[in-house]
Formats: sequence, structure tokens, C-alpha cells
Amino acid sequence: MGYGQSLYIWQADDWQDGDWPAWRCDLGRLAGLLEAVSRAQGLLIGRLTEAGWALRDQTHLAVLTDDVVKTSEVEGDVLDVASVRSSIARRLGVNVGALAPADRHVDGVVEMVLDATARCRDPLTAERLFAWHAALFPTGYSGISRIHAGAWRSDAAGPMQVVSGPLHRPTVHYQAPPADRLNSEMARFLAWAETSSSNSVEPLLIRAGIAHLWFVTLHPFDDGNGRIARAVGDLFLARADGSAQRFYSLSAQIQRERKAYYDILERTQKGSLDITDWLAWFLKALQAAIDHAQAGLDAVLFKARAWRQWGAMSLNDRQVKMLNRLLDGFDGKLTSSKWATITKCSPDTALRDITELVGRGLLQRTAGGGRSTGYELAPLPVD
Repeated sequence: MGYGQSLYIWQADDWQDGDWPAWRCDLGRLAGLLEAVSRAQGLLIGRLTEAGWALRDQTHLAVLTDDVVKTSEVEGDVLDVASVRSSIARRLGVNVGALAPADRHVDGVVEMVLDATARCRDPLTAERLFAWHAALFPTGYSGISRIHAGAWRSDAAGPMQVVSGPLHRPTVHYQAPPADRLNSEMARFLAWAETSSSNSVEPLLIRAGIAHLWFVTLHPFDDGNGRIARAVGDLFLARADGSAQRFYSLSAQIQRERKAYYDILERTQKGSLDITDWLAWFLKALQAAIDHAQAGLDAVLFKARAWRQWGAMSLNDRQVKMLNRLLDGFDGKLTSSKWATITKCSPDTALRDITELVGRGLLQRTAGGGRSTGYELAPLPVD
């Protein structure tokens, strides 16, 4: 496909009514979704306000960790959760006990996400985007490929395309504007980004959806465009929330709906400048992210309530560690052999630890049979 063919949304002035990038949407169609998302945001913030500063900080740390991990997973890059959590905790000054060793790659993603949200009111500039890109690729390489870190792409190796399938027969899902247009295209995007909200006709949540789409459509870097687009979206969401603290993760929701995300992007980037369908998908994903955060807050509040009840008990380090694992969501069935493996103790010691917790009413045996007895948290007494 050559640049001369009219196929993509950025070529709209060649083949459609209206000039690129004169985005259009039907706010009437989106009114109900906007109201639902705003109501969900208000309910979440209200619960967090009642929870107190300590629990808000814990929730903020958990959400940022999820955001960093999932924004990388969308691109197929799996990060170590403990390293991410430790990196964020260092920067926020939150005490999480023993910290995992620093990882330059992890630190780069963390720095970008924190800069986008903690400094959401600061201007979005080319220099700031270059700094994010350089943080993502501190060695100047993406895998084994040398890239232009901290600079717009040059297209020296050919047009920027989003492809899938085998190398001998790839499917082109999208092709970005040519590199020689990037200076003017990004200047226009950044000027729009810094338009005062009081002078803007779009609601703030709509601006977040447009910013995400516009950036990923320009695809201005050799690599990392998806992650930076989601950070740009988070910056606009933080502005809409009026808070630098993040209590829900759109990136995590996008990972949960990864196929649908890429499908709606492809349809939008091959469609008209009316992006109502994209914005409807974006707002629905946002509401799902907030609903997921409500469930996460339930878990944080349950954990706090549990330790409020257990705090006066004399527990050893192994028991504290495993109770926290169960409170955070233990994967699979907890058995005495798993306890021994995780806490690095003997099977007899593991069984004594568990038996003591069962006797105190903190654990109970799981229903059902099997080759080994399983254990779970016992219901908490009513405060």
C-alpha cells in the first residue's frame, strides 16, 4: 500500500467530508455513558474519601502497579510485578517492606506512568514525550533493533505499519502518516492538548478518548506508541478526575479486552472522522475499569478489616506472610505442602502453623475432597 492511496483516517481530507483532524462525535449518543461514568467516578472517590489516607495510598499503589504491568502486557511485554511495585513504592515513599532489586526497564515504564499522572497539570510537550520514550528504551534498542529513542520516527526502513501474521504474508491493520508530516501533525496535537478546558467544547472525558486515539493514530515513535498513547490518555483522565492519584486502571481494562480494543482501533482508523463508536467503546471500558476498581477497593477494605481484628494476635512471620497471600488472592488451593514451599519450612512446621490458625478461627478447611486437605480464610466476625 503506498502513501498515495486513500484508506486511513488521516487521509480524510482526500476522500471525506471535512478536514483531518476535525474529529466529530454525537454527544447525544454519548450522554448516557458520560453520566454513568461520572456517577461511577463519584461513588468510587466517595468511598475512598471515607476510607482514609492510608487506604487511599494502598489503593493508589495497587492501581499504579496494575497500570504499569498491564500497559506493558497489552504489547506482549511481561514485567515482574514485585519489581514494578517496589519501583513505584520507592518513588511514592510508601513502605512495602522488603523491596525488589531495581530494574532499569521497569523503572522506565514506572517513570513515564507516574510523570503522566502526578504531573497531569503540566503542559504536554514534545520534550516531555521524548523523555517518556527515552525512559521506555534506555539502551536505544527495542529487542535487538536499534531505534531512535527520544525522537520522532524517520521511516528510514519504510512506512510505519501495524501488522500481524507471518513475515512472508503479513496483514497490515494500519499505516501511520509519513514521517515528514510528524512535526506539523504533533505540533497540532500538542496545541490542542493544551487548549484550556474552559475554552474547549469537548467534555473532559471525551478529550481523554480523543487524545488516546489521536496519538496512537499518529504513531510518532519507532516503538512504544501504544504505551505512550495510554499514558497520554491517563494524563487526560487525571485532569478530568482533578486528582494526580489514580484509583482505577484503564490500561488493565484494555488488557482484559485486548482483542476488542484492537478491533475498534482498526475500524476507527479506517473509518470517517465521526468517532462516536470509538468514544462509546472508550467510555464503556472506562466504566468497566471503575467497576473493577470498586471490587479492588472491597478487597483492600476487607484486608484492613481483617488485620484490625487479627492485630492483637501473636503470629509468626510465616503465618503473617501466608495470611497476606490469601488476602491478596491466593492462586489455587492452599495446602500444607504449598505452605511449606512458599515459607521455606518443613512440612511438620507448615502443618503446625495451619492447625494453630484453624484453631484460632482464622483459617478453615475447604469443602470437597481430594488427595490433600485445602484451607481458606474463615469468615470474619462482624465488627
